[in-house]
Amino acid sequence: MTAFALDPDQRKWCAELRTLAAERLGSLAAAGEPGRVNRPLVAALGELGLLERLFSAGALDLCLLRESLAYGCTEAETALALQGLGSYALVQAGTADQRERLLPEVIAGRAVAAFALSEPGAGSDAAALELNAAPDGGGWRLTGAKCWISNAPDADFYTVFARTTEGAGARGITAFLVPAGRQGLTGSRLDMLSPHPIGTLDFDGVPVGPQDVLGEPDRGFRVAMNTLNLFRPSVGAFAVGMAQAALDATIGHTSRRTAFGGPLKDLQAVAHQVAEMATRTEAARLLVHAAAAACDAGDPGIAKRSAMAKLFATETAQYVVDTAVQLHGARALQRGHLLEHLYREVRAPRIYEGATEVQRTVIAKELYA
Repeated sequence: MTAFALDPDQRKWCAELRTLAAERLGSLAAAGEPGRVNRPLVAALGELGLLERLFSAGALDLCLLRESLAYGCTEAETALALQGLGSYALVQAGTADQRERLLPEVIAGRAVAAFALSEPGAGSDAAALELNAAPDGGGWRLTGAKCWISNAPDADFYTVFARTTEGAGARGITAFLVPAGRQGLTGSRLDMLSPHPIGTLDFDGVPVGPQDVLGEPDRGFRVAMNTLNLFRPSVGAFAVGMAQAALDATIGHTSRRTAFGGPLKDLQAVAHQVAEMATRTEAARLLVHAAAAACDAGDPGIAKRSAMAKLFATETAQYVVDTAVQLHGARALQRGHLLEHLYREVRAPRIYEGATEVQRTVIAKELYA
């Protein structure tokens, strides 16, 4: 058995997830309104036990879950991933009361979560965030804005990162659990290339107290980084799922489509491109699995491995989907075609949860540490 080969049970589970995504979740995704939270889809993820599996899974299972769902239904994959991203801070740093109050609702698909880190002036440089948490009696008042927040403004609660100590950089940030109905919190939608909502959040003296803190005051940046270190390899898994779907579609198309007296696959120029697509996809999958396995084992250097997996897999998916479109020709650009859908979906992962350039910075910093 190779180092990262899946066992029979894992392979069976992945096949079942692909079928489930295509046959059951796909119709719910298609019925959703672009730019809005698809609550029936989120509820189905809960009813099927996939959200419960999300929170009980290790990093490798999380990657298998995201890759398999992405292969059959990218909208279902994203809905599941955003529940995890928005709630993982609660899992790792929440109090017993916070977890008992919210996690059952999230797992059932009744409460929608969101991760609110990015700001208009602090996207890639998360430690530079400026959302101000001013002391107010025994608590704080949040003033400022968040931007490019997935599931905003439709989420039921937000994991919000704010500055509680000025001039302290990453050491002066606190994570807060903020319900959507809190006084002073408003939001608006952004018109983005995305099937799920992405929006802004405006904080006008939003009150938060010690009961809303996730972890410890001024230690929230570590909460954010722990979340990203877990989810970055699984963003790579999402990318691998899209790449595999594009690759399989291309193998089928080039086997059937004839040109110049024979099937496209008999043209060396075509066959070599497909071979390159397959090789890069498999390399990305192995890098993702290696990072996930290291995370599950508690190995040191997970920040570097996670960054490598996210970087390579998302860049690979962009290449594979783009090449697939080229080999399919104009038909791939028709609305409703799988590759037209993947072409729109594949671009964003190279930016969110740390852009490609940020991943290279993380890798280089770890190498020279």
